[in-house]
Amino acid sequence: MLGLGVAVFAPLAWAGDALPGAARAADVVILGEVHDNPAHHAVQADWVAALAPRAVVFEMLTEAQAGADMPGLRADQAALDAALGWSDGGWDAFDMYYPVLAASAARFYGAAVPRAQLRAAYGGDVIALFGAGAADYGLTDALPDAQLAARLDLQYEAHCEAMPRDSLGGMVEIQRLRDATLARAVLRALEEQGPPVAVVTGNGHARRDWGVPSYLARVAPGVSVFVLGQSEDGRDPEGGFDLVLDAPAVDRPDPCAVFRKSK
Repeated sequence: MLGLGVAVFAPLAWAGDALPGAARAADVVILGEVHDNPAHHAVQADWVAALAPRAVVFEMLTEAQAGADMPGLRADQAALDAALGWSDGGWDAFDMYYPVLAASAARFYGAAVPRAQLRAAYGGDVIALFGAGAADYGLTDALPDAQLAARLDLQYEAHCEAMPRDSLGGMVEIQRLRDATLARAVLRALEEQGPPVAVVTGNGHARRDWGVPSYLARVAPGVSVFVLGQSEDGRDPEGGFDLVLDAPAVDRPDPCAVFRKSK
């Protein structure tokens, strides 16, 4: 039996009546992932098909890219890839994501911050880049000391301990900008299309404690949100999820070993 907050092995396929009742009743269903794990994307595709959402928000697409999606393209993998510019965007293989993109006829919404803005945000003015509503989303507030320390630790590890920990505050601010931008796109999709809205994103953005759900709770507390996290080899992602599904880890090289070898 599935239990909320418990890691379970994902079934081979999900039908609508197999989804947790809280997910079927939610206005927003956030589907986390480890980006390069095909099993996670297979689960996302099944959930999107079962949910039949009115909109799907993608962390990986900018607003402009999502606008390039046209009726008929989703049946043609190569054409959709070309229209979205996916393979030129630096994300993992389109083959993994295509089933998720093709699982629904719902409108796509892009929530990625364009690269030029991300570069400007590092050491720059995240508040100005986000624009109107920055205070509503909490971007004008300083982070609590404990949360800032935890975020800096994560960034330090993610950058292979190759940069001074205290120099990574800009990366923390970029993460806040991306989370808030995702939340704003979700609320726009809800307003324009109605519920349910599915969100495809990494576990780091999906986490309840300081990811997208925390921004939705702040700006739109009446919106109900269900959060699915996806783990590997039983190692639960941090941050709080309503349900965690587990899959075998992908055989991948140690990115820090690759980085150190390249120096």
